[in-house]
Amino acid sequence: MDKCTKKLAARTRRKKGLRKRIQGTPDRPRLTVFRSLKHIYVQVIDDYAGRTLASASTRDVDGAAPGGNSAAAATIGKAVAERAMKVGVQKVVFDRNGFRFHGRIKALADAARTAGLQF
Repeated sequence: MDKCTKKLAARTRRKKGLRKRIQGTPDRPRLTVFRSLKHIYVQVIDDYAGRTLASASTRDVDGAAPGGNSAAAATIGKAVAERAMKVGVQKVVFDRNGFRFHGRIKALADAARTAGLQF
């Protein structure tokens, strides 16, 4: 196995462990994060209904810093919090999707918290 395959397998293993404990309900939907090298994507998901309530990414938000850096992640965190509030979501469960709570993931979470989401 090459290095990339090993990293992906380890993240998938961590993700499975997290998803055993985390589930989005209608009262507290799941805020899930995916990061690639160039972009960062966030969704607020109700797992019972199987619906995405709100989403944001660096590809669709105007004014987001270009690229997948911490400034862009903070902009996306604020944008997803505003969109979730519009739909009526105040409390969420944070799903880091197997990524370390560090860097871009932490910047996104902090920005979402300051914008009003509770988790």
